[in-house]
Amino acid sequence: MALVDSGVRPGGQYFRHRDVPDEPATKGFERFARQVRALEDRADVMTRRQVWAVTREDDGFTVHCLGGAAVRSRRLLIATGAHDRPLPFPGWDLPGVLTAGGAQALLKGHGVVAGRRVVVAGTGPFLLPVAAGLAAAGAEVPGVYEANGGLGLARHPLLALDKAGEAAGYLAALARRRVPYRTRHAVVAAHGDRELEAVTVARLDRDWNVLSARRVPCDTLATGYGFVPQLDLGIQLGCATRPDADGTPVLSVDAAQRTTVPGVWAAGEPTGVGGRHLAELEGRVAGLSIAAARETAPATRAAGVPDVLLRRRTRMRAFAAALLAAYPVKDGWRGWLRDDTIVCRCEEVPLAGIREARELGATDARSAKLLSRAGMGWCQGRVCAYPVACLVGGGQAAPRRPIAQPVTLAALAELTLEEPHD
Repeated sequence: MALVDSGVRPGGQYFRHRDVPDEPATKGFERFARQVRALEDRADVMTRRQVWAVTREDDGFTVHCLGGAAVRSRRLLIATGAHDRPLPFPGWDLPGVLTAGGAQALLKGHGVVAGRRVVVAGTGPFLLPVAAGLAAAGAEVPGVYEANGGLGLARHPLLALDKAGEAAGYLAALARRRVPYRTRHAVVAAHGDRELEAVTVARLDRDWNVLSARRVPCDTLATGYGFVPQLDLGIQLGCATRPDADGTPVLSVDAAQRTTVPGVWAAGEPTGVGGRHLAELEGRVAGLSIAAARETAPATRAAGVPDVLLRRRTRMRAFAAALLAAYPVKDGWRGWLRDDTIVCRCEEVPLAGIREARELGATDARSAKLLSRAGMGWCQGRVCAYPVACLVGGGQAAPRRPIAQPVTLAALAELTLEEPHD
């Protein structure tokens, strides 16, 4: 058995941590550390290995990693997480504008505060821990701006009960540092000659149309509008997808977390964004199912998985769906853009270029890519695919990338195979 992890140590985004002896541990870290130690006694834990492709072989799969190494396995569990989903607006390409996840990664992984005066904006509960962490680290946070309303989960009181205390803790931490939390507000423009100097904060209606606006000085903006699951490896193998509650494509799995490709399981954000606890639980279900390895069992059964775990997963998935419904991306954001607003930063394609592609017949993000080059750059649409799809129409499509990470020709030339793992 092998764990292939792109990080310096296991832990993903939630347990991102530094090699600092006296660093305060993330909540739940001690339990996680015990699990890692137990895993190291039973499996090959291979860190610093970014996977750029997975191929099917006669007896299993080959996992190709940057640096020339490849790992063969009879069974495969995909748990590749997700990345921030940004929205374009005038000035979002200025130095000093970054994603909320990027700001948190700098702080948790390297102890670096993204800026001196940091505005946090977007939608979703993730904004709260990001802002609280920045404020606790010494940054001045002029405000946290939530584009949706503050009572999105009021219709689901039982589902929200478990998380209410956590949210209240973040809000209390912000209040102690006099950080305002404003609902139905968003950053609709960023300003500066060479770097970020200020942002325009707008008060919004329910559809995110601008009602009024004011300028807030700052040197950093952390923004995020939910997350995009990383599906590349599953798509490479031919795994079927389904639309999540908000229309985002995710990998389709059965009760045991098995994908539609025999021998391949998936857990966490690739099967639907639901947070750390749901991802961990899905990983447990998948692990137990893989250990049972009853390939002849009916696809709807979760062989080897206790019913209590399945019931808990059902509750957590219901809460995840409620969160997606409570913090949607409304169409009004399109009104924040101007013709010269950059939509695809890699290829510097402005809104006018997307509109021209649509006039030429583009009906989805792929056809817009062919007519405007939006999505052809370094990120291969990871940043701009969602806004381009919204602007052109046709809905969100699953990514079709044969390479999940940038890879050099030298890395391809140095490919080696390690022994198969079960």
